[in-house]
Amino acid sequence: MKLDILAFGAHPDDAELGAGGSLSKSVATGSKVGIIDLTRGELGTRGTPELRSQEAHRAAKIIGVSIRENLGFADGFFENSKVNQLKVIEKIRHYQPDVVFCNAIEDRHIDHARGSELVSNACFLSGLVKIDTYDEEGNPQSAWRPKQVLHYIQWQEIEPQLCLDISGYLDIKMKAVEAYASQFFDPSSVAPETPISNQNFIDSVAYRAKNLGRLIGVEAAEGFTVEKLVAVDSVANLL
Repeated sequence: MKLDILAFGAHPDDAELGAGGSLSKSVATGSKVGIIDLTRGELGTRGTPELRSQEAHRAAKIIGVSIRENLGFADGFFENSKVNQLKVIEKIRHYQPDVVFCNAIEDRHIDHARGSELVSNACFLSGLVKIDTYDEEGNPQSAWRPKQVLHYIQWQEIEPQLCLDISGYLDIKMKAVEAYASQFFDPSSVAPETPISNQNFIDSVAYRAKNLGRLIGVEAAEGFTVEKLVAVDSVANLL
């Protein structure tokens, strides 16, 4: 299956928090979209890997993605290594996305910047014909390099270089985020508090989208940093 957009996240919930509106809008407008989580989030203070997997699949259904997978890298300890790069390359070559979304270039959680670099490196290497990879049946894969790699914005405030209008899709984004009930605000929970388990954090996710929307003159938006210049085929489509 070829995908138009493939979103990577270091943990289940990263893609929803950073790009849930863009992903849901893309699905609604006819694009084939997938999400691949690098780890199961097993070091998270709240929840369990099994519970987070269930929550991830609920969120995937809310957004409407075609596939969701987990590479099972070690939470907190995975490296930007050749072995891990090859595993990501195999997925890129299998799904042949035109656009890849991945973690923020720098952030509070150390896995985010590391995951960002890992996926970015893999996207470049995936286009080199002398790197051999094979599909699940053992067939050689063809080289494939996405047209664009976009890094969504997470905890840290980073100046976006590209904003995507998600007007009409913020509610879907927030429903997908809230599918991770173990991770976010729940007044009845007795689990330990974390930086993302309070009401202020959830409010900040919605506020950031609304504020970016204000800045570009729409209802809501998501911001990204880019690795190369983004081109449009017509100025008629500019907001």
